[in-house]
Amino acid sequence: MASIVGAAVAAALLTFTPSFEGTKLTTYRDLAGVLTYCTGATENAMWGKTYTPAECRAQLERDLERHAAGVARCVPMSRLTAGQRVAFVDAAYNIGVSAFCGSSMARRANAGDMAGACDALLMWNKVGGKEVRGLTRRRQAERELCLKGLL
Repeated sequence: MASIVGAAVAAALLTFTPSFEGTKLTTYRDLAGVLTYCTGATENAMWGKTYTPAECRAQLERDLERHAAGVARCVPMSRLTAGQRVAFVDAAYNIGVSAFCGSSMARRANAGDMAGACDALLMWNKVGGKEVRGLTRRRQAERELCLKGLL
């Protein structure tokens, strides 16, 4: 992941993302009903499986790397500050790469409207059309990181 986003951003993501996702060593259903495990992982989730902390950390690293690569395919990392990289990769981790790449966040970033791209994070705070307080806090924290150095 560090080769995509830089070492400092990779380290920040490994702290920032778990602070909002939390880590559960067993499978569970998230607010949208998606089978999930560890630190928000969904790939190959199996009901009833238990994971070790080391397995969860390794899964998080793989997942963040995959999401960072996905973001880099639609928004060149060279255009982004460290805070924007953390914010956008974390958002993509939460909403999915395809949703991120099709969003106003990506469109605005690619158009050079970085403040608008950062503000667009705030639109992604709902599950099933209902605002979720935890997502609102997460998006506000992402926006704050995203705007660092712009204002």
